[in-house]
Amino acid sequence: MTTAPSRTENGTVSSLIPARLDRLPWSRFHTRMVMALGVAWILDGLEITIAANLSADFTQHNTLALSASQSADIATWYLIGEVIGALVFGRLSDALGRQRLFMITLGVYLVGSGLTAATQAGGGWVVFLYATRVLAGSGIGGEYAAINSAIDEMIPARYRGRVDIAVNGTYWAGALIGTAATLYFLNRLSPNLGWRLAFLIGPALGLVIIYVRRNLPESPRWQLMHGREQEAEDSIARIEREVQASAGALEPVSDDQAIEIRPSERISYTALLSALFKQYPGRSVLTAALMITQSFLYNAIFFTYGLVLKYFFHVPANHVGYYFFAFAAGNLLGPLTIGRLFDSLGRKRMIAGTYILSGTLLVITALLFRQGDLTATTQTLAWCVIFFFASAGASAGYLTASEVFPLEVRAQAIAVFFAIAQCFGFLGTHLYGSLIGTGQDPNKLFVGYLIGAGAMLLGGIVAAVLAVSAEGRSLEDIAAPLSMVGRAIKHAGRSDTFAPGQAT
Repeated sequence: MTTAPSRTENGTVSSLIPARLDRLPWSRFHTRMVMALGVAWILDGLEITIAANLSADFTQHNTLALSASQSADIATWYLIGEVIGALVFGRLSDALGRQRLFMITLGVYLVGSGLTAATQAGGGWVVFLYATRVLAGSGIGGEYAAINSAIDEMIPARYRGRVDIAVNGTYWAGALIGTAATLYFLNRLSPNLGWRLAFLIGPALGLVIIYVRRNLPESPRWQLMHGREQEAEDSIARIEREVQASAGALEPVSDDQAIEIRPSERISYTALLSALFKQYPGRSVLTAALMITQSFLYNAIFFTYGLVLKYFFHVPANHVGYYFFAFAAGNLLGPLTIGRLFDSLGRKRMIAGTYILSGTLLVITALLFRQGDLTATTQTLAWCVIFFFASAGASAGYLTASEVFPLEVRAQAIAVFFAIAQCFGFLGTHLYGSLIGTGQDPNKLFVGYLIGAGAMLLGGIVAAVLAVSAEGRSLEDIAAPLSMVGRAIKHAGRSDTFAPGQAT
């Protein structure tokens, strides 16, 4: 039996919407939603890779004539923009809704990246360039908060892990596209035209996706928790009709799966702090550990790999992109192939396993590097294997941030931990850059690799102790919404009522 949300005299609402969403079979609606929303990570990988691959090109007199330090700062300002965007738009996503924000954030990115391509050489244009990078980055940072929330709230529980991990992993599809684009444009077109066209690829892709996003519904869970029960009913009914059109008749939902909430339009910062540090301190430690360690390692390795290839393996600058292809491919394959195991074997086993395994493999690779036993090719192959596992684990860090906290503060929680992680990512990039130097002393970089391995091992140990067994469970079971009054869940003929904040 499926009934619409009903409001009682005391202001509470009883609803089956979460159960109705979780019982849906996979359908064309879910595929369309993932494609429309998941493009955020492709765009991020595209932007980061293009900027990294063009850094040397920007120093030429026939492009922007930047100094080496000015060119290197382009990526830094983009990352700063991501942090700003995550914090600002994460707050707005919880307050105004997912659908409205994932349209705004994509629009902000389109404007920022499009303006980057209009930058000219000389004068005060370098300030303009940095401002456009902050703007583009803020759009993508906001996407992380709004999109992760929307996907988790509308994907059925049994698919949530693999879908989230695969979507986050598509960052590396963007990296592959970015590498291919820069290799093509820089080798086939004039330098001053090639880099501009490279930066317009993202906006061109975004213009196509923004049309698809226009037709996506708001998260019914968000609408319900904010007292918009009739809008929530309209959204879930629309989703069910679309699923039925492609997947056939739906299973009925029993009334004993209803949740009872007392909606609230305004959620204060105090509620966020209470959820993170009072209600779920262990989960906050877990999420911070996973996000910080993976960000430190990835920023350290990815942003300095071109320097390693140049100074330690003497790879010509115009060949570096080919090695990035293999590196990105390994990172992409991991989430796509083993992501389903996070739903079947479980979050704790897989998160701890991928972090610890990648950290152990990195120790072995570091030893081979110090001994001079690696070439540019074998070093890249080693990275492919290491990051096959590390990429799936890193994606699970974002999955954890988006599913273990209450719905009302979900986007803000993602934003907070994303911002903290990026700060440690900056540290990793700076540290490894200084350790590389001019490539005279491999022992320094060996120490850096051991630090990165230690970070991943630490993340794995924390996950082994604190990871939440969220596989196959409703978001409301993992973390009760702040507005929830109670929930009756029937198990083997027995009904248990869980109050808000009670972990089950």
